[in-house]
Order: sequence, then C-alpha cells, then structure tokens
Amino acid sequence: MATNSVPAKMAIDRKAVIRKVRRTILPIAFLLYMFNYMDRSSISYAQLTMGKELGIDVATYGAVAAIFFIAYVLLEVPSNMILAKVGARLWLARIAITWGLVTIATGFVHSVTQLYIARVLLGIAEAGLFPGLILFLTYWFMNHDRGRAIGAMALAMPVALILGSISGGLILDHADWFGLSSWRWVFILQGMPPVLLGIWILLTLADRPSKAKWLSADESRWLEDSIATEYAAMPEEKHDNASELRALRNPKILYLGLINALVGVAAYGMAFFLPMVVKQLNPAYSTTNIGLYGAIPYVCGAVVMLLLVRYADITGRRKLIVLACFATAILGLIMTAVFRDSPLLGMIGLILLACGVIGNIPVYWALISEILTKRQAVVGIAVINSLASAGGFFGPFLIGKLATPGDTIVGMTVPMVALILAFALLLFVKVPAHTRTKPMSTERFPEPERGMTDLSSDTRKSAAEQL
Repeated sequence: MATNSVPAKMAIDRKAVIRKVRRTILPIAFLLYMFNYMDRSSISYAQLTMGKELGIDVATYGAVAAIFFIAYVLLEVPSNMILAKVGARLWLARIAITWGLVTIATGFVHSVTQLYIARVLLGIAEAGLFPGLILFLTYWFMNHDRGRAIGAMALAMPVALILGSISGGLILDHADWFGLSSWRWVFILQGMPPVLLGIWILLTLADRPSKAKWLSADESRWLEDSIATEYAAMPEEKHDNASELRALRNPKILYLGLINALVGVAAYGMAFFLPMVVKQLNPAYSTTNIGLYGAIPYVCGAVVMLLLVRYADITGRRKLIVLACFATAILGLIMTAVFRDSPLLGMIGLILLACGVIGNIPVYWALISEILTKRQAVVGIAVINSLASAGGFFGPFLIGKLATPGDTIVGMTVPMVALILAFALLLFVKVPAHTRTKPMSTERFPEPERGMTDLSSDTRKSAAEQL
C-alpha cells in the first residue's frame, strides 16, 4: 500500500464529515437558489402596479415573463461546462453578482422595451445556476445522501416564493422612497442580496472536498474516494473529447427533459401568475393581503417537499412519488378553476397545486442524478434543466395569451394540460436496476471499497478529477 494512501480501517468519523459538509455547503446552495428564484419571480408582484404605470396588459406581461427564458435556455449547457472547467467558486460568484446587478437595474426601466431588454439580460446572467448547483452537489454528497441534499437546496424555491410573496406585497404598499414607484423598489431591494452573496462566495467557497480547509486531509480524501467509488460502479461510455456533448442527443436525457419541460410550464405558470389568481379569487384583497395569502400555498409546498424527499430516500420509490405529485397538482388546478368564486376552496386548490409542483422537484432531480453517468451529468443535467426552462417560456406566454383581463384562472388550463402529459410520459420511464435507490438507514454511511482506499495518490487524484 502506498504510504500516502488512506488505510482501509482508518478511524474517520464519517457521520461527522457528512455533517460538516451539510453545514458548510448546503447553506450556500440554499441562499443562491433562494435569491435566484426571488429575483426571477419578483416581477409577478411588481406587475400588480407596474402594469398600470408602463401600460402592460396580461398578454404583454406573459411575454415579458417568458422572454427571460430564451437566453437562459441557450446558455445553460455552456454555463455548466464552464463551471466544470473553471470551478464552482468563480462561476457561481459571477452568476450571483451579475444577476443581482441586472435585477437592481430593472428597477429603473421606463418603457416596455427596456423591460424586455432587462429580462433578456437577467436570463443571460442567471443561466446555469440551478444545473451548476446540482453538479456542484455531486462533488460533495454520496448517492444515498444526495437526494436530501438536493431537497435541502430545492427547499429554497418555496422559501423564496414565500419571502417574495410577503415582501412583495409589503413593499408595494409601503415603499415609495426618493420619488420612485413602489414596484421599482421590489426589484432594487431584492437585487442587492445576491451581489453581496456572490462576493462572499468568491472569497470563501471551496470547489470540492480536496480544496476545503475545514476538512482534514484524511476526511477530504475519504469523501472524494467514496464518491469516486460510486461513480466507478456505474456503467460508463468510452470517453473522448465529444463524449459530454453526446448527452445533447441522448434519447433518455431528452425524454426526461421533455417531462421536466412540461412540469416547468406548471411551475413557472404558478410562480408568475399566482398573485393574479389570488387577486381574482377575492378582488377586495390589498396588495399586502395578496402577498400574505399568496404565501400560504408555498408554505404547504415546502412542508410536503421536506416530507417527500426523506420518504423517497428511505424507500427508493421516487417514480411513484413524482407521479403522485403530478396527480395532486392536476387536482389542485381543477379545484381552482371549478371553485373560482370561492376564496377558501380556490385557495385549497392552489395549495394542492403548490404541493404537487414543489414536492416533486428534489425527488425528480435525485432520480435523474442516479440515472446519469458522471460524464453525462455535466451536460445532461443542464440539458434537462434547459428544457424545463423552455417550459418556463411557453407556460407564461401561453397563459398570458389565453387569459383575459378579468379572468386569469382560465389561462391555468395550460399548466393543467402540461401536467397531464407529464404524468402520461413518466409512466413509461423505466429505471434500470443498477440505478434504483435501495432503502437504507439514514444513520449508516457505506465504507469505500478496499480497492478504492488502496489506490495510489496519483490514481486517486485522477479519479477525483473525473467527477
């Protein structure tokens, strides 16, 4: 055995290592995704008063919300490839700082044309964050723990929508400083935190375990070896310079991406139009009340997400859980449409919609991260997320076209049809036997295989670099 390798039976507190990783890495991923989603969807509350000032009707608003995704979709894959080459610290910091600055600048637009330009620039700035974070987590978490790690990060989505909903309503009713309209302050105030967060990431983040000063050499070596062992056990295609790009035409990836695109129609339709739906359920609501009541579905969705991701990791029944989520969201949309004249029953429908749409996210991504090989993951995750973002374009655009000034709920037929199609497509997804998550105790962490712990330092370094 090489003198600089890790002894097979070295006394490493593996649970302590995992706890360190969770405490250090997950808060960064959580905050990035939270502020990202707040900035992306802040326009949904700004529109409640911005539309009148800039002369934006519901159809134009749908187009403004949708245009964000054009550059976002096109740049997802290149962004993830750059992150894999230059490292997460530099690239995630760049994304956060630039999107924060663009969001602040959006608060100073004075025409619809300028708003369109700002949304396109925001899509360019934000492109690659979510798939980059998913890829980043694969560098730090083993397979049996990755689902909960993704779930902890994905929890930022409902939290962002909760905070954005509450703060958006309050800002619209109370912020009119320095002669600027209140809707402008929605963008300005929500654009500042990611700039500060990006600077902090640039100064402190470690790209992977081997660069983490808060892990000992033995701890980082054990963690990287364990993750490399899991990937080594997966079937892998022969590598050449174009192997990563094969994911762009991999039928399995495209099929999973199509399902994600259909879910994206519902997710972004909910994020961009829920304030208008709440207002339609009870036109007497003030903007503050719309923000408070609009937060309720997201609170319920966050709770369901936490419960489902843990259940999915323990049982391995991820496909069944995602199917149940789709069915719940469909039921919620039907209830909202049928009981549009009842604020209580209509709100219950929105709660079911949010539970289904939000609850499936980490479970579906954990399933995807198991199916893809390590080389497919770099591009494949970005491709699948790009297709979800394509749903983010078509969803708001079609909802805006179908909705009328007095009836936003009729436009929600679009996400209902999309979810029905996603449910049908997922029924035909077959998870290969070697990728199925096995039920296991959450208190046990597998030992690296002896063959991995006995590797020479050069071989270990090569294996880690392939991740």
